[in-house]
Amino acid sequence: MKLCVLTISDRSSRGEREDSSGPALIAMIEECGWVLSEYAVLPDEQDQIEDWLRSRCDSAAVDVILTTGGTGFSPRDCTPEATRRVSERLAPGLAEAMRSYSLKKTPHAMLSRAVCAIRGSTLMINLPGSPRAAAENFAVVMPVLEHAVELLQASPAAEEGHTFHKPDPSA
Repeated sequence: MKLCVLTISDRSSRGEREDSSGPALIAMIEECGWVLSEYAVLPDEQDQIEDWLRSRCDSAAVDVILTTGGTGFSPRDCTPEATRRVSERLAPGLAEAMRSYSLKKTPHAMLSRAVCAIRGSTLMINLPGSPRAAAENFAVVMPVLEHAVELLQASPAAEEGHTFHKPDPSA
């Protein structure tokens, strides 16, 4: 599986603060044996984020794009808007699962506006900007990513292991 990591931070893009969320996600990707296709840092500029996401999705060279940052209530936070603008379909179950998990740790999870969406055969996942929260949220969705990619690529393997359990009407 090929993944990109995009950190969205005004300060990190200007070199005022070292990005630690992106590298934390990269370490997790490598630990799983997945391939990091690209890592970039952009400012909280919606047009730039949209262009970057669109070009990576449309190239079909990447399976999953992880964004970190820009998902909160700050006036400059625009990652969810950029993701929605380039998306063709939403994948709300992933975002719901991440928020549900995070709510067990902090009520601040209610302030997350992160979205997950699909463009072409690429899955885009918005993660928080905090290194710890980004890693924890990524860990929530990691178990389903390979299957999600198989489904997006219409791989025959996507249906292997799926069995239909016919309901027992007498039960």
